[in-house]
Amino acid sequence: MSDQHASAELALGTTGIAKRGADADESRVANRVWWDADADDYHAEHGGFLGAADFVWCPEGLREADAGFLGDVRGRRVLEVGCGSAPCARWLAGRGAGVVALDLSAGMLRHARAGNAATGLDVPLVQASADQLPFRDGSFDAACSAFGGVPFVADVGEVFREVARVLRPGAPWVFSVTHPMRWIFPDDPGPGGLTVTQSYFDRTPYVEVDESGRATYVEHHRTTGDYVRALVGAGLELLDLVEPEWPAGHTRRWGQWSPLRGRLFPGTAIFRTRKP
Repeated sequence: MSDQHASAELALGTTGIAKRGADADESRVANRVWWDADADDYHAEHGGFLGAADFVWCPEGLREADAGFLGDVRGRRVLEVGCGSAPCARWLAGRGAGVVALDLSAGMLRHARAGNAATGLDVPLVQASADQLPFRDGSFDAACSAFGGVPFVADVGEVFREVARVLRPGAPWVFSVTHPMRWIFPDDPGPGGLTVTQSYFDRTPYVEVDESGRATYVEHHRTTGDYVRALVGAGLELLDLVEPEWPAGHTRRWGQWSPLRGRLFPGTAIFRTRKP
């Protein structure tokens, strides 16, 4: 637990951390109520960095405008998975894509609606879980997720199978997540975050609970190999794994991300894949 999310923890009655598993249903419920409770504070803290219609892949500040991972999106139908307030989707729409933005949290989608109104970019918004996509097979020409729903779903293989199902042949699926090696360190942007405290191979999820033991937040850890095997198992082709370096002069802290840690080891992994 952290001061950064104190209001959400108070609202949900979070009292501690449990060392236990969490299945698909519990993960969905916990993360829906968590992001509903944290949405206002999250956007008060990070909204300026993310922008209203900008595509930022990670706290290191890498933008799709510079990276071009999705290629030319004009006239293409694109799905954003775990869109939050949907600045990435609006950026894509501004470049001629037909975008649908999906998120589990009604609180986040409330901010997305406000962003649509403020920018005049009316991106369709859908409330659903990343492992239960409510779309027909072969509906999209590309899919993306910038620190979206991937870590919060119990079965990442199901997420990838669902994404593969709704993509057309040749379509890219690009997503960014916390770099798996970060799991071994505490979530501390300072010197305390430079010391290994747990095993990289311990897949026990991070679960916050209330006094009754009910999960109020769940995040699932996967190793790099786990991600690769799940992608291949879903029939997707891995094209590249991008580990953005911390940019010179970038002083912003975001949770555990900081110049101190960023100079020493990666904070983000961006998986570039496609459906054959």
